[in-house]
Amino acid sequence: MNDILEKLDEVWGEIRKEAESVAEKEPALTSLFEDVILSRATLFEAIGCRIARKFAAKAMPESLVREIFVYVCSRNEDVRRNILRDIVAIYDRDPACSSYLEPVMYFKGFQAICVHRMAHVLWNAGRRHLALYFQSLSSEIYGVDIHPAAKFGGGILLDHATSFVAGETSVVEDDVSILHEVTLGGTSTECGDRHPKVRSGVLIGAGAKLLGNIEIGMGAKIGAGSVVLCDVPAHTTVAGVPAKSICSSKETMPSLNMNQHLE
Repeated sequence: MNDILEKLDEVWGEIRKEAESVAEKEPALTSLFEDVILSRATLFEAIGCRIARKFAAKAMPESLVREIFVYVCSRNEDVRRNILRDIVAIYDRDPACSSYLEPVMYFKGFQAICVHRMAHVLWNAGRRHLALYFQSLSSEIYGVDIHPAAKFGGGILLDHATSFVAGETSVVEDDVSILHEVTLGGTSTECGDRHPKVRSGVLIGAGAKLLGNIEIGMGAKIGAGSVVLCDVPAHTTVAGVPAKSICSSKETMPSLNMNQHLE
């Protein structure tokens, strides 16, 4: 499989082309698209600008937010790779997304994950308070609360994203799709490893609550509204309160086609 970064120029070129079209056809958005996309040299500068504009009314200057985001991306290839994978995943899996431009400009789930990726790097660099500051802003602005220590792979789709919560020791691997109002939470006041580990290819339905240091196996499917308190074997569909096994999944990677049926 080719490195996703080989697709960077193609994705950025399409984003710029679409932005030029929007800026020409919709005068009310011309200045926004000029600032966020058309005046920027790279995709990551554009994303940093979009996030910074959202955070501009807060205590930190817009220019500083943008600089920190671009700095983190420039120093961390994994962050660049995962952001690009996220954009492609959203375009491929969300039928409401018609271009690579739309996640960058409009999708708060994508923007919130980008903020988390920045906060996670800062957390691991020992800049705890700055990481928590960005977490708190993301929670206020996007309604998405991901602890900076939580680990996320690439190709993540946070569909709608409202009220998504991931605790400190959560792990979400590659190519996972998560709908709104999902919680990856703990079950006690004890410290230590206490949050779910979601393996690659998992699909988590809207409103599902995954609680405790449990493992959701590769390619599993979690039904909407389920409360999951125990491990879920790979390629298994579970649903209910508390969640119980329904069947073996017919799909290797349910996250990729977003089929919500319990089969």
